[in-house]
Amino acid sequence: MKNIDILCIGETLIDFIGNETDATLQQTTGYKRLLGGSPTNVAFNAAKLGLRAAIVSTVGNDGLGHFALRELEQGGVNTQYSRTANSANTSIVMVSRSTGTPDFIAYRDADVHIEDYQLADTVLQNAHVYHTTCFALSKKPAQHTIVTKAKRAKELGLQLSIDLNYSDRIWPERQEAMDIIQLYCSYNPLIKISEDDCFRIFNEEKSEAFIFDYFHSHGADTVCLTKGKDGVVLSDRNTGIIKQDAQRLDNIHDTTGAGDAFWTGFLYARLKGYNFTDTLTLAQKIAGLKLQNIKNWETIL
Repeated sequence: MKNIDILCIGETLIDFIGNETDATLQQTTGYKRLLGGSPTNVAFNAAKLGLRAAIVSTVGNDGLGHFALRELEQGGVNTQYSRTANSANTSIVMVSRSTGTPDFIAYRDADVHIEDYQLADTVLQNAHVYHTTCFALSKKPAQHTIVTKAKRAKELGLQLSIDLNYSDRIWPERQEAMDIIQLYCSYNPLIKISEDDCFRIFNEEKSEAFIFDYFHSHGADTVCLTKGKDGVVLSDRNTGIIKQDAQRLDNIHDTTGAGDAFWTGFLYARLKGYNFTDTLTLAQKIAGLKLQNIKNWETIL
């Protein structure tokens, strides 16, 4: 009997979010400390929706690392496969508060030290979904661990998933990034990618047709392209193209974490057997709640 719905692998870090909305990092005068990291957000969100979520990550043996693990545990996330490193500090990211795409600076240390033993077969065999991100894949040894164990997860029958949140500021070795992304795609993950991510990956604007053909040709059956105010488009090799308009929302509080909320809703819906149209509807509703800073998500399930 599997006891993990979503196994999230990658960075657990601390986000310092600016207090002033739509101010640059240079203009921001104060910050709020929050639990962060895209895989961490997905795990936390999944537990909030009632799923059995676990996080595989590394934090420092310091005040910020202790804070992060405590927040996760209090949120119902299984942290037994995460570790505390004595030789590295907890990673942090400074983020501007924005109603558009936020600016950020990452100071990375402990998050890159994910080791093979944290993802033993006994862990993988207990999970349904294996989820990670480009951020997590951008540095070794975490990169080697995550890719190697993704192959093993595929062999064991898990559904793989990835948020292709590529940034050349995080991963300047573009050709290496493309090679690793293609390798991960060969394991047929569910793919989430935004228009901004696409521009950063390909270093130029690409059509929807190009984007979908590219990832399908490298092995991914299902690709979900998020387009902000222009909604979302999904391409599945069996189902075809599905488009949905964006929700009309009042009082957008902050865009930080909305993509992670969207993908949590997407994975929840797939685990529950929703069709793709209903999956996108639920994912957009969850993202909308995050955008509006509404805390109670369970009422829409």
